Amino acid sequence: MIAKNTVCLWYDGTAEDAANFYAKTFPDTTVDAVHRAPGDYPDGKQGDVLTVEFTVMGIPCIGLNGGPHFKPDEAFSFQVATDDQAETDRYWNAIVGNGGRESDCGWCKDKWGLSWQITPRVLTEAFTNADKAVAKRAFDAMMTMKKIDVAAIEAAVAGK
Repeated sequence: MIAKNTVCLWYDGTAEDAANFYAKTFPDTTVDAVHRAPGDYPDGKQGDVLTVEFTVMGIPCIGLNGGPHFKPDEAFSFQVATDDQAETDRYWNAIVGNGGRESDCGWCKDKWGLSWQITPRVLTEAFTNADKAVAKRAFDAMMTMKKIDVAAIEAAVAGK
């Protein structure tokens, strides 16, 4: 059954590769269906993979092989809450190590250009701390990072 609301992600012929990578990398992620074009279209031929239905950590998505006309940007990202440094490292290294690239403040891009925020829960908890000084220290520490360093955030929270 097709979900009522699905995130549609635009790819340049690589939707199936991306969906397979996500399924290998993230829990609760599956490739659900691959649909081939019933006829030729501007950026593909009959029989080419046109769309891929997949689920990323419980979120229904469809990858559309629409061609090179549109590129993803940071206006859309997946935010992944992690429990510790090991989990943060695992996701970050999988994305960056598979042709992706680092950005600032816990953001990275996969090789298809999709943005990911790999965000340890300790960072989110620090930002929402009732003590504004704690929140500011954690924020200032984060602003110096690419991949989030959990120990450095914990030290900032503690005032060290």
